[in-house]
Amino acid sequence: MTQSSTISAQSATDIPAGSIPSHHVGCPRCGLSVAIPTIVPGDQAQCPRCHQYLVRVEKYPLDTPLAYASAALIIMIIVYTQLYMIVDMFTLHVDLTLPYMLSSLAQQDYSFLAEVMFLLTFGSPLLFLILCLYVYIGLYYQRVLPGMLYATRTLVRLRHWIMVDVFFIATLVAYIKIISRAQIHFGLAFWLMMVLAILLIRTSQGVPEHWIFYQIQTLTGNDPTIIKHSDNTISCNYCLFEQPNSQNICNVCGSFLSKRKPLSLRISMAFLLSAIILYIPANLMPIMITRAPNSNLASTILDGIEYMWNDGDVLIAVVIFSASMAIPIMKIISMLVLLYSAAYKPLISPARLTILYRITESIGRWSMIDIFVVIILMSVFTSPLAKVTPGAASIYFCGVVILTMISALSFDSRLLWDEAKEADHSDSCCTRHSS
Repeated sequence: MTQSSTISAQSATDIPAGSIPSHHVGCPRCGLSVAIPTIVPGDQAQCPRCHQYLVRVEKYPLDTPLAYASAALIIMIIVYTQLYMIVDMFTLHVDLTLPYMLSSLAQQDYSFLAEVMFLLTFGSPLLFLILCLYVYIGLYYQRVLPGMLYATRTLVRLRHWIMVDVFFIATLVAYIKIISRAQIHFGLAFWLMMVLAILLIRTSQGVPEHWIFYQIQTLTGNDPTIIKHSDNTISCNYCLFEQPNSQNICNVCGSFLSKRKPLSLRISMAFLLSAIILYIPANLMPIMITRAPNSNLASTILDGIEYMWNDGDVLIAVVIFSASMAIPIMKIISMLVLLYSAAYKPLISPARLTILYRITESIGRWSMIDIFVVIILMSVFTSPLAKVTPGAASIYFCGVVILTMISALSFDSRLLWDEAKEADHSDSCCTRHSS
């Protein structure tokens, strides 16, 4: 159980190392200016209006991220150098590794899918871990390393594009589809993939950018908490610290300063419309083509779901339906509701719209399950007796997932509160929660 209490501001000399003194932040979800009390290690603060977590400090703010990131990097090296699974089917024997899957895609002229898989399961996680270690090593040794601000901004953005956990779940789905036709033995890389996914999630949670930017600035002798909220200040969209509204660049994190994300609605709508257009061929065209000596079967997304349902794989049919049909449709409808509410008239209360946005932003990545399943099946079935290749719909559907994610990330949820004219411009006192 957590306890909540309002605490008064303390001087920097009275608080434990790693703490952030009391200051003002602008909520990135509803735009409310919030007076944050002193946050000590192990505590976190959230917006009193929309309940968005604003400031969080790990109990061991330097040791925890370094430990998790180091462990994740070591596990990642093992995962990508060891055997992922062994498949035996008649005379076919396949030793699958993750690099083998990537090379299979590239060799069969599916370089786009190979690049997507590489970026989401290896490139983004690897760069995220390297940048995390780089920033935290600098903080640990109290050194301002070159490009620390840019590295912090980049690693924060990369968190949305790490899909190791999605790939692991896709492997389980593919396993259920393959097991009736072949014998499968999981290798060391498969079991460590689950560990890697957990470590990446925990590392991502342990990297509070607001706290990092504060620590970097204190190393340079600056105190970003001294600027108080007023009519002449603006809250940075990225680091949340108050800055003079006469500036174009934030002095704390180096980001471009603006009251709201520039052209947020237009950019979000443009990506959403592109996703809607791609979603039509993604459902009408084959997503997977299965070739055998006496047959050649091209399956759409719905065909695959129907086949698995009729074959008795109800759970897998439900998972694929949810990832490939329900989530994309729900996300498209949700974004249309959000965009209309922000541009014209809120259809429901801004608090509920904000909850809708949080859900929409977080679930979109799971639609990649179907794409990863196709990639795994293609890597397994490569013989003339049974061969699986991705259909044209896999490219379109992959585009739908990426475009809807960008649309959601481009949307500024604070516009919902602005349009509803319910934003409270007065300072509000925030509560501290022991985590």
